[in-house]
Amino acid sequence: MSTQPHLFLADANELFPYTREIRRDLHQHPEIGYQEVRTSAIIARELTELGLAVTTGLGGTGVIALLEGGKPGPVVLLRFDMDALPVQEETGAEYASQNPSVMHACGHDGHVAIGLTVAHMLKARQEELAGTIKFVFQPAEEGLGGAERIIADGALRNPAPDFCLAMHLWNERPLGWIGVTPGPVMAGADLFSITISGKGGHGGMPETTRDPILT
Repeated sequence: MSTQPHLFLADANELFPYTREIRRDLHQHPEIGYQEVRTSAIIARELTELGLAVTTGLGGTGVIALLEGGKPGPVVLLRFDMDALPVQEETGAEYASQNPSVMHACGHDGHVAIGLTVAHMLKARQEELAGTIKFVFQPAEEGLGGAERIIADGALRNPAPDFCLAMHLWNERPLGWIGVTPGPVMAGADLFSITISGKGGHGGMPETTRDPILT
């Protein structure tokens, strides 16, 4: 497939009205983790109309679609999250959230719009494509375990990816800036447990104790 950047830029510019329409529609109708019913329906509809092989209901509300290129090659997984946050929008934008106390405050509406745009771009060059693109639209990214659930439902199987790519909008960077790096980039959360062994003592000699509260 041609890797000339100007061709992809031209495709992206041509599709920009579509990208903006999808993003603003999703922004007006945000859904929190595992409740992305409308969002996943839109994703499935758009990908099905493109002729991709679509599977829904993964990890609850996740969507996976396969685009097989015209030439043999690796399986590349592209992952996009799609849930909103329990936040009241006060931006005053004409496309502001219509769902009280729910807002796309982390850009996942943009991520979905980008994912669908990329699907259009690669579908148009399907015969030039070497390999398979696996689009994964993940639910419940915002600390609700959506990644684990969609993986448990087969996101990394049939076919297993050779490479996984993800992205995140970052409004603190200038327009047009793109950063690429391997491994974890954004902040994350995890659970762990620790065991503290205290040692009692006299209140007048606290230096001889091991106070678990201070620990």
